[in-house]
Amino acid sequence: MDVEKREIIIYAIIIIVGLIAAEHLNVVISGSMEPLMYRGDIVGIEKTNFLGFHEFDPEDVKVGDVVVYNGEWFPGPIIHRVINITEENGTKLFTIKGDHNPVHDPLPVRPDQIVARVITIGNHPFIIPKIGYITIYLKGFWYQLFGINEEY
Repeated sequence: MDVEKREIIIYAIIIIVGLIAAEHLNVVISGSMEPLMYRGDIVGIEKTNFLGFHEFDPEDVKVGDVVVYNGEWFPGPIIHRVINITEENGTKLFTIKGDHNPVHDPLPVRPDQIVARVITIGNHPFIIPKIGYITIYLKGFWYQLFGINEEY
């Protein structure tokens, strides 16, 4: 194989790996999980469904897990900790709370609302500190440029 073809293949592999890695990172946009994670941190996540692959089953989430879920009370994904699990009419319901928040989130969360779980290594979440501020800044810039009234 000549050098040009090898370089193209290497660049393609790097791009694919980068895209897969980017899909497994999530930016923390609030201080609700301090002191565990701060606004602007990036957390590594495993997804309930990534291109048809089920990396974990939300039914297996335990008390203490930090999950990403789509809340009915907030317009974007929420990263908070499961503090209690109950069952109602045969459906698991999770009570979830930000570590820094004084009260739990306003509504219980069903397993189908959970989209990801924060990856832990030796009981510590996988966090890349402060790099996410770039994303927060760019999102805010684009929102201001196009007159979208969202706070980030």
